[in-house]
Amino acid sequence: MRISIIQHDIVWENKAANLKQYDTLLSQLKDKSDLVLLPEMCTTGFSMRTAQLAEADYGESMQAFKTMAQRYNLAIAGSHMASDNDHFFNRGFFVQPNGSIDVYDKRHLFRMGSETQHYSPGNAPLTLSYMGWNIRLIICYDLRFPVWSRNQSNAYDLLLVTANWPQSRHFVWNTLLSARAIENMAYVAGCNRVGTDGMQLSYIGGSTVLNPYGKPLITDNTENGREQVITCTLDREHLLQFREKFPAWKDADPFQLL
Repeated sequence: MRISIIQHDIVWENKAANLKQYDTLLSQLKDKSDLVLLPEMCTTGFSMRTAQLAEADYGESMQAFKTMAQRYNLAIAGSHMASDNDHFFNRGFFVQPNGSIDVYDKRHLFRMGSETQHYSPGNAPLTLSYMGWNIRLIICYDLRFPVWSRNQSNAYDLLLVTANWPQSRHFVWNTLLSARAIENMAYVAGCNRVGTDGMQLSYIGGSTVLNPYGKPLITDNTENGREQVITCTLDREHLLQFREKFPAWKDADPFQLL
Protein backbone atom coordinates (compact mmCIF):
# COMPACT_ATOMS: atom_id res chain seq x y z
CA MET A 1 0.00 0.00 0.00
CA ARG A 2 1.23 3.48 -0.90
CA ILE A 3 0.87 6.04 1.90
CA SER A 4 1.39 9.79 1.63
CA ILE A 5 1.75 12.38 4.37
CA ILE A 6 0.84 16.01 3.78
CA GLN A 7 2.95 18.15 6.10
CA HIS A 8 0.91 21.34 5.89
CA ASP A 9 1.11 24.87 7.31
CA ILE A 10 -2.55 25.05 8.37
CA VAL A 11 -4.21 28.41 7.70
CA TRP A 12 -5.52 29.46 11.11
CA GLU A 13 -9.30 29.00 11.45
CA ASN A 14 -9.84 29.16 7.67
CA LYS A 15 -11.60 26.02 6.49
CA ALA A 16 -12.08 27.17 2.91
CA ALA A 17 -8.40 28.01 2.39
CA ASN A 18 -7.23 24.72 3.88
CA LEU A 19 -9.71 22.60 1.94
CA LYS A 20 -8.71 24.32 -1.29
CA GLN A 21 -5.03 23.57 -0.62
CA TYR A 22 -5.73 19.93 0.23
CA ASP A 23 -7.71 19.53 -2.96
CA THR A 24 -4.77 20.83 -4.98
CA LEU A 25 -2.30 18.54 -3.24
CA LEU A 26 -4.54 15.47 -3.37
CA SER A 27 -5.14 15.95 -7.09
CA GLN A 28 -1.40 15.48 -7.59
CA LEU A 29 -1.54 12.13 -5.79
CA LYS A 30 -4.18 10.52 -8.01
CA ASP A 31 -2.86 7.11 -9.17
CA LYS A 32 0.26 7.69 -7.04
CA SER A 33 -1.06 6.96 -3.54
CA ASP A 34 -3.66 4.83 -1.77
CA LEU A 35 -3.89 6.60 1.59
CA VAL A 36 -3.18 10.20 2.60
CA LEU A 37 -2.66 11.35 6.19
CA LEU A 38 -3.31 14.99 7.15
CA PRO A 39 -2.43 16.89 10.36
CA GLU A 40 -4.63 17.16 13.43
CA MET A 41 -7.48 19.69 13.11
CA CYS A 42 -6.45 19.98 9.51
CA THR A 43 -9.09 22.54 8.51
CA THR A 44 -8.71 25.02 11.41
CA GLY A 45 -5.52 24.45 13.34
CA PHE A 46 -5.59 23.65 17.09
CA SER A 47 -8.27 26.22 17.86
CA MET A 48 -10.53 26.37 20.91
CA ARG A 49 -13.29 28.39 19.15
CA THR A 50 -15.64 25.44 19.04
CA ALA A 51 -18.93 27.33 18.99
CA GLN A 52 -17.90 29.23 15.87
CA LEU A 53 -16.01 26.55 13.95
CA ALA A 54 -17.21 23.06 14.89
CA GLU A 55 -19.37 21.21 12.39
CA ALA A 56 -21.34 18.00 12.15
CA ASP A 57 -19.67 14.86 10.82
CA TYR A 58 -21.30 15.33 7.48
CA GLY A 59 -20.77 19.07 7.33
CA GLU A 60 -18.69 20.97 4.79
CA SER A 61 -15.32 19.42 5.64
CA MET A 62 -16.45 15.80 5.56
CA GLN A 63 -18.40 16.39 2.37
CA ALA A 64 -15.34 17.96 0.79
CA PHE A 65 -13.04 15.11 1.85
CA LYS A 66 -15.59 12.54 0.70
CA THR A 67 -15.64 14.16 -2.74
CA MET A 68 -11.83 14.29 -2.86
CA ALA A 69 -11.50 10.63 -1.84
CA GLN A 70 -13.84 9.54 -4.59
CA ARG A 71 -12.41 11.90 -7.22
CA TYR A 72 -8.78 10.95 -6.61
CA ASN A 73 -9.41 7.30 -5.64
CA LEU A 74 -7.61 7.31 -2.31
CA ALA A 75 -8.41 7.26 1.40
CA ILE A 76 -7.99 10.40 3.51
CA ALA A 77 -7.34 10.46 7.27
CA GLY A 78 -6.91 13.29 9.77
CA SER A 79 -8.96 15.10 12.40
CA HIS A 80 -11.27 18.10 12.53
CA MET A 81 -13.42 20.09 14.95
CA ALA A 82 -16.79 18.34 15.28
CA SER A 83 -20.06 18.96 17.08
CA ASP A 84 -22.39 16.19 18.21
CA ASN A 85 -25.42 16.47 20.53
CA ASP A 86 -24.29 19.77 22.06
CA HIS A 87 -20.77 18.44 22.65
CA PHE A 88 -17.56 19.23 20.79
CA PHE A 89 -14.92 16.71 19.76
CA ASN A 90 -11.47 16.63 18.22
CA ARG A 91 -12.74 14.03 15.78
CA GLY A 92 -10.51 11.78 13.73
CA PHE A 93 -11.81 10.62 10.37
CA PHE A 94 -10.95 8.00 7.77
CA VAL A 95 -12.71 8.54 4.44
CA GLN A 96 -12.50 5.77 1.82
CA PRO A 97 -12.91 6.14 -1.95
CA ASN A 98 -16.20 4.21 -1.77
CA GLY A 99 -17.66 7.00 0.35
CA SER A 100 -17.56 5.26 3.74
CA ILE A 101 -16.45 7.37 6.71
CA ASP A 102 -15.12 6.04 10.03
CA VAL A 103 -14.64 8.44 12.95
CA TYR A 104 -12.72 8.43 16.23
CA ASP A 105 -12.96 11.00 19.04
CA LYS A 106 -9.65 11.90 20.64
CA ARG A 107 -9.40 10.11 23.96
CA HIS A 108 -6.60 12.06 25.66
CA LEU A 109 -7.29 15.79 25.58
CA PHE A 110 -4.32 18.12 25.98
CA ARG A 111 -5.14 19.88 29.24
CA MET A 112 -1.99 22.05 29.05
CA GLY A 113 -3.51 23.63 25.93
CA SER A 114 -7.01 23.98 27.49
CA GLU A 115 -8.45 21.25 25.25
CA THR A 116 -10.22 19.68 28.24
CA GLN A 117 -12.18 22.92 28.75
CA HIS A 118 -13.61 22.98 25.24
CA TYR A 119 -13.87 19.37 24.03
CA SER A 120 -15.30 16.09 25.29
CA PRO A 121 -13.08 12.97 25.29
CA GLY A 122 -13.81 9.90 23.23
CA ASN A 123 -14.26 6.52 24.88
CA ALA A 124 -13.62 3.96 22.14
CA PRO A 125 -10.60 3.17 19.95
CA LEU A 126 -11.02 2.85 16.20
CA THR A 127 -9.64 -0.01 14.12
CA LEU A 128 -10.77 -0.28 10.51
CA SER A 129 -10.01 -2.29 7.40
CA TYR A 130 -8.75 -0.82 4.13
CA MET A 131 -7.09 -2.58 1.18
CA GLY A 132 -6.51 -5.69 3.29
CA TRP A 133 -4.79 -3.68 6.05
CA ASN A 134 -6.05 -3.27 9.61
CA ILE A 135 -5.53 0.35 10.63
CA ARG A 136 -5.72 2.18 13.98
CA LEU A 137 -6.08 5.99 14.17
CA ILE A 138 -4.99 8.11 17.14
CA ILE A 139 -4.64 11.86 17.62
CA CYS A 140 -1.58 13.77 18.86
CA TYR A 141 -1.50 13.61 22.71
CA ASP A 142 -2.86 10.02 22.49
CA LEU A 143 0.66 9.09 21.40
CA ARG A 144 1.95 9.54 24.97
CA PHE A 145 -0.28 6.75 26.32
CA PRO A 146 0.91 3.30 25.17
CA VAL A 147 -1.96 1.36 26.73
CA TRP A 148 -4.45 3.17 24.49
CA SER A 149 -2.61 2.17 21.32
CA ARG A 150 -1.64 -1.31 22.56
CA ASN A 151 -1.81 -3.76 19.65
CA GLN A 152 -3.46 -6.76 21.27
CA SER A 153 -3.08 -9.96 19.22
CA ASN A 154 -1.96 -7.95 16.19
CA ALA A 155 -5.32 -6.23 15.85
CA TYR A 156 -3.78 -3.64 13.54
CA ASP A 157 -0.96 -3.45 11.00
CA LEU A 158 -0.63 0.32 10.70
CA LEU A 159 -0.94 3.03 13.34
CA LEU A 160 -1.84 6.50 12.02
CA VAL A 161 -0.94 9.49 14.21
CA THR A 162 -2.34 12.87 13.19
CA ALA A 163 -0.86 15.75 15.18
CA ASN A 164 -0.13 19.37 15.97
CA TRP A 165 3.03 18.65 17.97
CA PRO A 166 5.01 21.80 18.88
CA GLN A 167 8.66 22.26 18.03
CA SER A 168 9.63 22.51 21.72
CA ARG A 169 8.75 18.83 22.23
CA HIS A 170 10.00 17.52 18.93
CA PHE A 171 12.45 15.01 20.46
CA VAL A 172 9.54 13.44 22.33
CA TRP A 173 7.54 13.15 19.10
CA ASN A 174 10.32 11.20 17.40
CA THR A 175 10.96 8.98 20.40
CA LEU A 176 7.32 8.05 20.99
CA LEU A 177 6.64 7.28 17.33
CA SER A 178 9.56 4.86 17.29
CA ALA A 179 8.50 3.29 20.59
CA ARG A 180 4.94 2.69 19.39
CA ALA A 181 6.23 0.96 16.25
CA ILE A 182 8.61 -1.31 18.16
CA GLU A 183 6.30 -2.31 20.99
CA ASN A 184 3.30 -2.90 18.72
CA MET A 185 5.22 -4.59 15.89
CA ALA A 186 3.42 -2.43 13.35
CA TYR A 187 4.05 0.30 10.84
CA VAL A 188 3.55 3.81 12.25
CA ALA A 189 2.83 6.92 10.20
CA GLY A 190 2.97 10.30 11.94
CA CYS A 191 1.78 13.52 10.30
CA ASN A 192 2.63 16.79 12.03
CA ARG A 193 1.95 20.33 10.84
CA VAL A 194 4.51 23.08 10.18
CA GLY A 195 4.44 26.86 10.64
CA THR A 196 3.08 29.02 13.46
CA ASP A 197 -0.52 28.81 14.66
CA GLY A 198 -2.85 31.46 16.03
CA MET A 199 -1.56 30.82 19.55
CA GLN A 200 1.98 31.63 18.35
CA LEU A 201 3.15 28.04 18.79
CA SER A 202 5.78 26.88 16.29
CA TYR A 203 5.83 23.52 14.51
CA ILE A 204 8.58 21.98 12.38
CA GLY A 205 6.86 18.83 11.16
CA GLY A 206 9.06 15.80 11.46
CA SER A 207 6.38 13.74 9.73
CA THR A 208 7.55 10.23 9.03
CA VAL A 209 6.69 6.59 8.41
CA LEU A 210 8.39 3.93 10.55
CA ASN A 211 8.72 0.20 9.96
CA PRO A 212 7.99 -2.36 12.72
CA TYR A 213 11.63 -2.10 13.83
CA GLY A 214 11.08 1.60 14.62
CA LYS A 215 13.25 2.80 11.74
CA PRO A 216 12.14 5.52 9.30
CA LEU A 217 11.16 4.61 5.75
CA ILE A 218 11.25 8.25 4.71
CA THR A 219 14.68 9.50 3.68
CA ASP A 220 13.69 13.10 2.88
CA ASN A 221 14.36 15.73 5.53
CA THR A 222 10.94 16.44 7.03
CA GLU A 223 12.14 18.24 10.15
CA ASN A 224 13.00 21.65 8.71
CA GLY A 225 9.57 23.21 8.74
CA ARG A 226 8.87 22.90 5.03
CA GLU A 227 5.45 22.19 3.64
CA GLN A 228 5.78 19.00 1.65
CA VAL A 229 4.21 15.73 0.60
CA ILE A 230 6.09 12.51 1.28
CA THR A 231 5.13 9.07 -0.04
CA CYS A 232 6.38 5.55 0.57
CA THR A 233 5.20 1.97 0.11
CA LEU A 234 4.34 -0.39 2.96
CA ASP A 235 4.79 -4.17 2.69
CA ARG A 236 2.26 -6.13 4.72
CA GLU A 237 3.76 -9.49 3.77
CA HIS A 238 7.08 -8.39 5.25
CA LEU A 239 5.24 -7.37 8.43
CA LEU A 240 3.53 -10.76 8.73
CA GLN A 241 6.83 -12.57 8.19
CA PHE A 242 8.47 -10.48 10.92
CA ARG A 243 5.68 -11.29 13.37
CA GLU A 244 5.99 -14.97 12.55
CA LYS A 245 9.77 -14.98 12.91
CA PHE A 246 9.82 -12.91 16.11
CA PRO A 247 6.45 -13.56 17.84
CA ALA A 248 6.97 -11.35 20.90
CA TRP A 249 3.28 -10.43 20.68
CA LYS A 250 2.42 -13.92 21.94
CA ASP A 251 4.04 -13.09 25.29
CA ALA A 252 2.27 -9.78 25.85
CA ASP A 253 0.49 -9.28 29.17
CA PRO A 254 -3.30 -9.60 28.85
CA PHE A 255 -5.52 -6.77 29.95
CA GLN A 256 -8.94 -5.33 29.22
CA LEU A 257 -9.33 -1.78 27.95
CA LEU A 258 -12.53 -0.08 29.09
